[in-house]
Amino acid sequence: MPTTEINAPIDAPRGLAGVVVTETELGDVRGREGFYHYRQYSAVELATARTFEDVWYLMFHGRLPDAEQLAAFTAETAALRGLPAAVREALPAIARAGARSGPLAGLRTALSLLGATADFRPLYDIDTDRRRADALAACAAVPTLLTALHRIGRGRQPVEPREDLTYAANYLYMLTGQEPEPEQVRAIESYLISTIDHGFNASTFAARVIASTGADLAACLVGAIGALSGPLHGGAPSRALDTLDAIGTPDRIDAWVRDRVLRGERIMGFGHAVYRTEDPRSRMLRGIAGQFGGPRVEFAVQVEAAVEKLLAELKPGRELHTNVEFYAGVVMELCGLPREMFTPTFCAARVVGWSANILEQAEDSKIIRPAARYVGPPPPQPLPDAAA
Repeated sequence: MPTTEINAPIDAPRGLAGVVVTETELGDVRGREGFYHYRQYSAVELATARTFEDVWYLMFHGRLPDAEQLAAFTAETAALRGLPAAVREALPAIARAGARSGPLAGLRTALSLLGATADFRPLYDIDTDRRRADALAACAAVPTLLTALHRIGRGRQPVEPREDLTYAANYLYMLTGQEPEPEQVRAIESYLISTIDHGFNASTFAARVIASTGADLAACLVGAIGALSGPLHGGAPSRALDTLDAIGTPDRIDAWVRDRVLRGERIMGFGHAVYRTEDPRSRMLRGIAGQFGGPRVEFAVQVEAAVEKLLAELKPGRELHTNVEFYAGVVMELCGLPREMFTPTFCAARVVGWSANILEQAEDSKIIRPAARYVGPPPPQPLPDAAA
């Protein structure tokens, strides 16, 4: 009987680009169409027509809620926004330790502490209801943790969450200490909904890899946040605004962009790993920015048009358009968010998508364990004598 190597290695492209690693019912990104969805619904349509709580329920339960279910879910999650005493007491020390790295780094420590304080158990040791309860608790606490860490880092007192406000409104309220205007709430809510999930990006995949080991939900989320903290994944909304600031005026666009493209530098806010057409999130956020209007929006639109034209000239054959970060930064700035809170705000949305993926992964007991091809010196080499 011929012998066959068990789990023989299969070569995959760098970065696992295009490699299907599992099946999911949570959504998909169709890069060539410029379309993505949550469950069976267009994500952009959800972002423009539904509440954050609607979509959160959809991601966790597989269906949109009716009025009664939505009211119960909204009340349930709002009641979870407060923090355990042990976590609250530790926040000043966490904020001081992460003074330079900011709230996103502090969130890793705070979430880990929350999981320990709330006795989050390994995913494979608890049932579906307990997994869901842990996920709800973590998702509800993330905005409270992020805003508290930000305010403490600025020498201010945290603002206690309010159960009478929606997820988006409460986030803005805890961040600024003032009840936000309706148009600000709706703009940020649309942004939050549009970024809940987006295929098997690096942070989502990291969360699922950790979940496949059976680790507790907090550990999975901490790993996802670690992946998001990398500049190739998170942090681009503020950098896109930095680009607008660096260009300054319309007459400088051509020279500024040409110089950077010819030097091989990336223009932040343009291009995407999946989309080969306009990012549908960017199109939606451009419309939201246009509702606010003003010089900043007008300049952003000018820069977008000019940069796309120049990129088409300098990089022919490549489809390089604005991605979600370009107008996300503009919208968040218009709503009064400081730049250091742009990526944390993204995280306040994506934690729901990560958690939905963790819950889905927990239903599969197979650990994710790929292989690597060894390319070092051929073994075994003679072992040298120990140093005298």
